[in-house]
Amino acid sequence: MRKYLLAAATALSLTTAAHAADSVRMSVGSYNLNNLPFPVAESLGFYKEEGLDVTTENFAQGGSKVLQALVAGSTDVAVGFYDHTIQMQSQGKHVVGFVQLARNSGLVLAGKNDTDFDPAKPETIKGKNVGITSPGSSSDFFIRYYLKQHGLTDNDISIIGVGSGAAAVAALQQGKIDLLVNYDPAATIVVERGLGKILIDARSDEGAKAVYGGIYPTSVLYASQDYINEHPEVIQKVTNATVKALHWMKDHSAEEIVAQLPDDFVSGDKQTYIKAVENAKAIFSQDGRFTPADLEVPLAVLRSFNESVGKATIDLNTTYTNKFVEAAGHSAEN
Repeated sequence: MRKYLLAAATALSLTTAAHAADSVRMSVGSYNLNNLPFPVAESLGFYKEEGLDVTTENFAQGGSKVLQALVAGSTDVAVGFYDHTIQMQSQGKHVVGFVQLARNSGLVLAGKNDTDFDPAKPETIKGKNVGITSPGSSSDFFIRYYLKQHGLTDNDISIIGVGSGAAAVAALQQGKIDLLVNYDPAATIVVERGLGKILIDARSDEGAKAVYGGIYPTSVLYASQDYINEHPEVIQKVTNATVKALHWMKDHSAEEIVAQLPDDFVSGDKQTYIKAVENAKAIFSQDGRFTPADLEVPLAVLRSFNESVGKATIDLNTTYTNKFVEAAGHSAEN
């Protein structure tokens, strides 16, 4: 009897272990809308359906903090911007994007209604306090690239980290900054509340081409190459769930998307947030795939002002992989 009980307990233990969820730590730089497919996948239970136990950390200061956490080994998967993979390669670190969430910038430059900055006269930006999400973030790259393109330097302005969402809007409203480089929902909130106006808009393909000279991929899921090599099954499950969320978002309205989000995710009033999601829908990837030609754009932007990237030989083919997305697509078809 004792042997039978021991054997039964062992079998139960093995069965439980076989069905135990895979743990994965995922960190997000901010809840700006470029990263929206991640909380959508989480809220709809897609990660759980894949057998994942996800621990989430939100670094509201911006994507550069998430990158630091990934490099330090305190997170497994980052929800951050593609250009960080290029940045890391120039420093001898191998970080790889494996799902594209946002195929375009989503950034705007906003100012108060009475601002005297005129994008047609770039020199009028001199002396301004410009708010970004955080130093080393893509909003930081945006403003530095703008200055470089027009023969100006970062000494001509003051660049100040103000976070995203409500905190970024408050910084503009309170006069702590003169101009704001940020994403939705902040961009839409500024306009809807009458606090200011959009002066440069890179949310559309046309706007991105005017600012960067092409489409500028932004939010992705990325991990170190070592983690991907050691945990391919976890990466595949994360990819399956995230691609499922992208497909779901494509087939649902902004109102339906917002209805799935927890209340603490929604910045400002719900109706304004719904408008922000509607404004941002065009930037989202529909299938999670990377388009190689588009990746040349962030490389060109970084090379223009980032000394380490400018000096490095960058192999874009090693900054991303479509392998897991393609496998997720085959799985969905079968």
